[in-house]
Amino acid sequence: MLKQLFRTKSLDALVGEGENPEHQLKRALGSFDVVMLGIGAIIGAGIFATIGTAAAGDAMRPGAGPALMLSFVLTGIACGFAALCYAEFASMVPISGSAYTYSYGTLGELVAWIIGWDLIIEYAVGNVAVAISWANYFKTFVAGFGIIIPDWMSIDYRTAAKIPGLLEHAPHFFGVPIVFNLPAFSIVALITIVLVIGIRESARLNTIMVLIKLAVLGVFVWIGFHYVKPANWTPFAPNGWSGIQAGAAVVFFAYIGFDAVSTVAEEVRNPKRDMPIGIIGSLIVCTIIYILVAGVFTGIIPYKALVHTLATSQAEPLTLAMQYANIEKYSNLIIGIIAFGSVIAHTAVLLVFQLGQPRIFFSMARDGLLPQSFAKVHPKFKTPHVTTILTGLVVGVCAMFTTIDEMVDLTNIGTLFAFILVCAGIIILRRREPNRPRAFKTPWVPFIPILGIISCIYLILGLPWITYIRFAVWLLVGMVVYFSYGYKKSRLRKENEGMNA
Repeated sequence: MLKQLFRTKSLDALVGEGENPEHQLKRALGSFDVVMLGIGAIIGAGIFATIGTAAAGDAMRPGAGPALMLSFVLTGIACGFAALCYAEFASMVPISGSAYTYSYGTLGELVAWIIGWDLIIEYAVGNVAVAISWANYFKTFVAGFGIIIPDWMSIDYRTAAKIPGLLEHAPHFFGVPIVFNLPAFSIVALITIVLVIGIRESARLNTIMVLIKLAVLGVFVWIGFHYVKPANWTPFAPNGWSGIQAGAAVVFFAYIGFDAVSTVAEEVRNPKRDMPIGIIGSLIVCTIIYILVAGVFTGIIPYKALVHTLATSQAEPLTLAMQYANIEKYSNLIIGIIAFGSVIAHTAVLLVFQLGQPRIFFSMARDGLLPQSFAKVHPKFKTPHVTTILTGLVVGVCAMFTTIDEMVDLTNIGTLFAFILVCAGIIILRRREPNRPRAFKTPWVPFIPILGIISCIYLILGLPWITYIRFAVWLLVGMVVYFSYGYKKSRLRKENEGMNA
């Protein structure tokens, strides 16, 4: 049994599955589309919501202060190591499934299942947090036009219970207050419809949103630069290296997404060339933008003032910075533009992550680890419509009734774990199949993958201990699902039993 658990699927078999007409997706994306999808996934809730907490710190961790710029560099380097490994895999195995598929070809079925289950945290659970955050920004944005969304219709029950009088004034059904987050569900439902219609249409919508949010960040940097005071960068690292490490662990959420690009490898026209360009190119562009934004943000608000602001204000850091700058002319317009940019940024992240999760389910179903209905392709749109709709329903419903608390940390540890396995997979594959043609080769193997593993572990150590417990419980639940269903239905296991019969 142990041998079966770690049996790998050949890379030729993995590639061949993508050519099966019954489960074939439409190849419609070019390198520009892939880069835009990467930027669309990366620049979102992270830069628009987490840099305030990362710079100021909280009860669980010290703040980075102006050294937040170094936190972004540290995280960018760690992601860079992983990105090089992802690029080699994506160019060599252009199949949906990302780290799940790569692990299946190098580390075995059990590890592949673990990483597939783990990626649910990154995409689906992470998107629940993004949808809730989107709803908050959207509610604030439309309020500027006089459109007031009732609190009972835009909040979860547990949060509502903490607000005096809210439950009493909410509508009641048989004595039970009706409280749910309708905007969060609505945006997930709308994106699900777009994703079912087609990958090309989804990519076009993403490109439009990427250009808008890049323009908004450009406005913030350009205007904010004029209000930067170099004295605010002193002390540069008020909490030393521990603050920089903690900040890096928080802002890692701002980098999640470049790996989501690998889930569309099966829908790229020339994956051997375009996938490395998309993964590495989007990461470089976003790192540069992040450092600029962090520099302007910490240059406007001094560390001591930031520490004493409310957590709710820190959750909208760019708006907070513009308010602190006290811009005399067009202040409300600029703040409104930034709020609009945040709504668009969140929408783009939702789009790409909602695009990624169904394709992982799709790949797992093709391998028999999930029900075969998950591997169905729409006859007209050539998209994995069953898993797309299922993911939309789960994320949308959860976003209606859950809170955003601790979601960021759980998403970070899940993603870092995936990065570690991908880096390890490159080392194994280079030893196992050194002569296999590679359109893109990770340089200095095993040095780069080992640095990737070490840097990801280092960032994990910067997360609160309670996150480790939640992650362990999630993986334990996944093991129960695997041994009760996936192990019995595995196509690879059945094929091997047939060969040995």
